[in-house]
Amino acid sequence: MKRRIKRAAVLGSGVMGAGIAAHLANVGIPTLMLDIVPRELTDEEKHKGLTLDDGVVRNRIAAANKAALKKQKPSPLSSKASLDLIETGNFTDDMEKLSEVDWVIEVVVENLEVKKKVFAQVDQYRKAGSIISSNTSGISIEAMSEDCSEDFRSHFLGTHFFNPPRYLKLLEVIPAKRTSSEVLQFMKKFGEDVLGKGVVEAKDTPNFIANRIGTYGLLITVQEMLKGGFSVGEVDSVSGPLIGRPKSATFRTLDVVGLDTFIHVANNVYDQVEGSEKDAFEVPSFMKAMLDKGWLGSKSGQGFFLKKKGEKGSEILQLNPETLDYEPRQKLKTKATELAKQEKGSKRKLKALVTAKGDRAGDFVWSVVKPVLIYSAELYGEIADDVPSIDEAMRWGFGWELGPFEMWDAIGVKESVARMKEEGETIPAWIEEMLESGHEQFYKRENGNVYYIHNGKYETQSFNPKAIHLKRLKETNEVIKKNAGASLVDLGDGVAGLEFHSQSNAIGLDIIQMMNYAVDEVDQNFEGLVIGNQGKNFCVGANLGMILMEAQDFNFFEIEMVVKHFQDAMMKIKYADKPVVAAPFGMTLGGGAEVCLPASATQASAETYMGLVEPGVGLIPGGGGNKELYIKHLRNIPEGVDFDLQKVAISVFEKIAMAKVSTSGEEAKENGFLDSRDAISVNGDHLLHDAKQKVLGLSRSGYQAPKRAKVPVVGEQGYATMLLGAKSLLLSGYASEHDLKIAEKLAFVLAGGRVKEGTLVDEQYLLDLEREAFLSLVGEAKSQQRMQHMLMKGKPLRN
Repeated sequence: MKRRIKRAAVLGSGVMGAGIAAHLANVGIPTLMLDIVPRELTDEEKHKGLTLDDGVVRNRIAAANKAALKKQKPSPLSSKASLDLIETGNFTDDMEKLSEVDWVIEVVVENLEVKKKVFAQVDQYRKAGSIISSNTSGISIEAMSEDCSEDFRSHFLGTHFFNPPRYLKLLEVIPAKRTSSEVLQFMKKFGEDVLGKGVVEAKDTPNFIANRIGTYGLLITVQEMLKGGFSVGEVDSVSGPLIGRPKSATFRTLDVVGLDTFIHVANNVYDQVEGSEKDAFEVPSFMKAMLDKGWLGSKSGQGFFLKKKGEKGSEILQLNPETLDYEPRQKLKTKATELAKQEKGSKRKLKALVTAKGDRAGDFVWSVVKPVLIYSAELYGEIADDVPSIDEAMRWGFGWELGPFEMWDAIGVKESVARMKEEGETIPAWIEEMLESGHEQFYKRENGNVYYIHNGKYETQSFNPKAIHLKRLKETNEVIKKNAGASLVDLGDGVAGLEFHSQSNAIGLDIIQMMNYAVDEVDQNFEGLVIGNQGKNFCVGANLGMILMEAQDFNFFEIEMVVKHFQDAMMKIKYADKPVVAAPFGMTLGGGAEVCLPASATQASAETYMGLVEPGVGLIPGGGGNKELYIKHLRNIPEGVDFDLQKVAISVFEKIAMAKVSTSGEEAKENGFLDSRDAISVNGDHLLHDAKQKVLGLSRSGYQAPKRAKVPVVGEQGYATMLLGAKSLLLSGYASEHDLKIAEKLAFVLAGGRVKEGTLVDEQYLLDLEREAFLSLVGEAKSQQRMQHMLMKGKPLRN
């Protein structure tokens, strides 16, 4: 039987339930979201004369939580249109609708008896063969379904999403004893391919994998803080990016998660384990006092940190755990922290810290890393069947750059185990046996393959063929050519890949040179080209530092040459004989967007934040972005449909002048940066594969380079109209004089200069106008101030 999930139901509409419903809607699955019937009327409902029997009242809770999705930040919705796929109802009137869905996800309160009652109802109304799952964060999957029918039990499992479901990658899938292997394999594949998740199979144990180890690590950190007399701010300064953890580190993470949620998760393990492990999960008394006071973190306005306004502006204060008073935030700065900051990569930074014996920061980091490594090893086989599952769960669920076993490899297994033994620690027997057999790493790489230790020997780690990994690919000598900014890599099947790897993937002459080489090489020897990479972001724009430095030295000829080369490279991509597909993700700003716009097609990640943001740094796009976005908007107009050219120009003008950035791939489509030729990959790990398939599809369908055609422009009259809108913003206080100057230049370029409305102009003519405008703005003092501010502060200056 070919199983498909065409429609789903979410039982429970709280933060997590609504978030899951939103994510299902984001990927195009119509979803029924149910919650309880209210027991009392609100004052507003009484005023309207409503009763508890009215449908609007009975569905109020689910409907209100659906409406709240529009206000949450970051948004759980990839597009406002996703809301239309969520239908609301209640547990009393609408359970029979479960017979229409293919997957039922329970997200009610974390209480076993409540869940069992809900599942008894689900069993009554579901259709045979439909999948049922629980989003529990730790209650036994087996215990929930023990009273249900055989068909229910064979189709039941745990599907533990992490909050927020749209953004956090991990999905723990937990089979029960009677879960059908077909259902388990389907849900793992569905979770990865359709929901875009990193799926890990976990065992039915307290808190599964990520929450078990993550909660333990957080509590150990708190205990070591109290033991060593460290402050909350000091701990966060060394338990974040310095050791490969998120910027939120320890206590900011707890503030975001919510202290009540964290304590509930910790207590779940505490209640189910014994001995020293139970002691480790006991919540410190000062945290219980915080809970009593309602200091839960971000949602209550204060937690381990408190943002307070003072005479010098806002200040972040830290909690003193002994007095429960707030005081100025501190950071831990030692010789080891300064040396670690100079190291490249999280592995080297971590090793530099943990090996710094006698250093206050080094000793603290070792004291919190060591027990996590030992604890993870002790749980091996209990919570998961292999080492990669544990590491992936921590990377995908808690945002660690390195899972515990990857961390152990980074600091040296043999050396660190020797130190642990010197300090009186008991090492799990399987680790001792591993070392005795001569194996000193949990992972090793050979010829592009990854091997991990399992039952005393190395096994090949399998990866989804859709997950192209550039680093592993390059290990097998698949690099065709490279320079400091980019590499041309053979992706296989006759497709080449152009990878950016400059600082922040910023575009400079080296990348431009490689673009030109790539198009020529592909035209001669390949089916097509993918432009993509696996950095933090696709591309944050041109090399702004270089432009500013040249402008301050009055080297405008040099700047013009670089801009002209960039424009020419974009035209070369556009008119290449073989298809070129851009694969953007994350920040795709300025020059990054300009690389995508002329491509034969774009295969964007669902999380693509695309926009032409140059006005924020006092400029306009200089690589052809103005022209290409305008042409893309024109191309989106159905053939034969009469349209207003002025409206098209104004729409493009507003998007660039206001530096509008999409909040998702779907919104990039709504903003006109993507069109019908383009597609979106929900799973970012599959992005390069999907882009490669798009190249092959275009090639095999007889791809031909586009014919060069002239572009209709709105001319002087349209220029005046656009300028009028900009001046109104100035007069109303929403724009500065320099904003107006930028808008004038942008409007002139989009209008096609001093020509009549409807004039057909060549693309090169528009590029020349754009380059002239760009250069004139580069020379402006206020533009240079904006560039300087962006480079130093990372945010725009409105001068």
